[in-house]
Amino acid sequence: MSDTQSSHQKAYTKGTMSSKHDQEATLKSIVIQGKDLTLEQLVQIARHYCNAELSSDVNICSRMEESVAIIDEIVNGSQPLYGVTSLFGGLANRVICREFAEELQNNLVRALKAGVGSIMPLESIRAAMILRTNAHLIGASGIRQLWDERLVRFVSEGVTPLVPEFGSIGASGDLVPLSYIASAISGQDETLRVDFRGETISAPEALLRLGYEPKRFHPKEGLAMLNGTSVMTASASLACYDLYTLMAATLHVHAMVLQALTGSNQPFHPFLQKVKGHQGQIDVAAIILDLSNGSKMIYDALDGKLTKRSIEALIQDRYSLRCCPQFLGPMLETLHDIARILEIEMNSANDNPLIDVDTRKVYCGGNFLGEHVAIAMDRLRQTVGLMAKHLDVQIAQMVTPEFNNGLPSCLIGNRAREVNIGVKALQITGNSIMPYLLFLGTPMADKFPTHAEQYNQNINSMGHMSACLARKSISGLSQHLSICLLICVQALDLRANLIDEEGGYDARPLVSSKTRPVYEAIRSIINVPISKERPYIWDDGEHALDEQIACVNAALTADENGLLFKALKPTIDWLRSKRYTH
Repeated sequence: MSDTQSSHQKAYTKGTMSSKHDQEATLKSIVIQGKDLTLEQLVQIARHYCNAELSSDVNICSRMEESVAIIDEIVNGSQPLYGVTSLFGGLANRVICREFAEELQNNLVRALKAGVGSIMPLESIRAAMILRTNAHLIGASGIRQLWDERLVRFVSEGVTPLVPEFGSIGASGDLVPLSYIASAISGQDETLRVDFRGETISAPEALLRLGYEPKRFHPKEGLAMLNGTSVMTASASLACYDLYTLMAATLHVHAMVLQALTGSNQPFHPFLQKVKGHQGQIDVAAIILDLSNGSKMIYDALDGKLTKRSIEALIQDRYSLRCCPQFLGPMLETLHDIARILEIEMNSANDNPLIDVDTRKVYCGGNFLGEHVAIAMDRLRQTVGLMAKHLDVQIAQMVTPEFNNGLPSCLIGNRAREVNIGVKALQITGNSIMPYLLFLGTPMADKFPTHAEQYNQNINSMGHMSACLARKSISGLSQHLSICLLICVQALDLRANLIDEEGGYDARPLVSSKTRPVYEAIRSIINVPISKERPYIWDDGEHALDEQIACVNAALTADENGLLFKALKPTIDWLRSKRYTH
């Protein structure tokens, strides 16, 4: 490491060594207790089937029991309370007698099962079930713990309601999607389907297999299940978690581009970041310095000497290289802020009305409105689009001989074969994704008024749909990055051929120590051995490029035990750890 690299850089390197304990911690059961649930824990449960269990804290149990007792007193005393002894929304002027208070809740669950569209990813629904449980355990919702026992049991046994994507406007929470979850655990609807460890069966059949009987909701319990932001927050949390992985991959791509273009490391010098002052910029610069440290391809100018690289080279790199910290820094800060917002929402009581068991008072409000989630996901999608735009520019620079410092046009391998077009198809496919991701960055939050149910829900967040769009953004960025990684491998191979005195195409001796594992992982994933005689692509048509993109994409997003993820993991871990210091 250069002597001119600052404590920020050393902190980055040190931070990558602290993940062993985190890995060991994920092997243990995660206790749901109404607080302190993290993004990482939620993903471990929802995606990786880590065991979840309800807290046995007597204070939690007693607060939940007390909240139920307060609701029972209100019903038995025929006191007016929204959604408990009245109808809902624009019909809230209609009082319900206590004899119908239970039927009111069960009717609500049945009446709201009206979703349409594709079935949501099972991991999103599993996460939503955990979040609904976590909200209840705060003890302000007036719901019996038996429902949370069922929710956790469903998740633990791999039983997941099939929930359509469309139906929530994010105003009174995710009413329609949550009605499917509530109906599944109550087992009263023969038409409702669940995924039972890969088999689609009815909810009553699932209950029977788990040893449960159908059960009815008591007063307030339907609202406690359906009012809330759990579905949108689940999708949002998974997207945010994945963006940390994709942000790490993006930073690695930029470090690879810096090397392939023989760029200067001087723009990443700690002095420049310090006098600007933004923490995200400081962090991005530190990471790229570390990822490119020791490379024999870059122009090392950290010492500040004012020397020109060559007659042909610009005295300083173009903006897409030189301004990486300034461009990506605010995006990293945005990602940390989104994670902070989501973890607050994950640990919130977000239904209505809510009970303060300490004072025995009940308050009607709007904690179910998902505006925090909606705006966070709008910001996430905008960030994804800008990241893709930056990557797209870097690729365009690498394939253009006027700008790539001596690389072949279109990164063609065998220039003796006159019909070769190199990575043209890869770049075009990436070009097709980038505008789509920018389009998906269009704000959704409260943009389209719905004036739902008699103008009661006359403002709405559209948080659920914003989160669903975020899921599409994450998927698109992952595919875009997969293409970028393949193009970077070709560019590094060709640069190695220009630098290596023997004219070999093996980039490993020349790239940085942090780039080497990523480079090797990509070649292993696409099953193209590294060779001194040939770059990744020599002649057109020798590879099924679409299949190779798919393989890299799967390794990037779905295989946390694979070579690529392991190569990225030190950077991922460090990025996640930094959100607690912002």
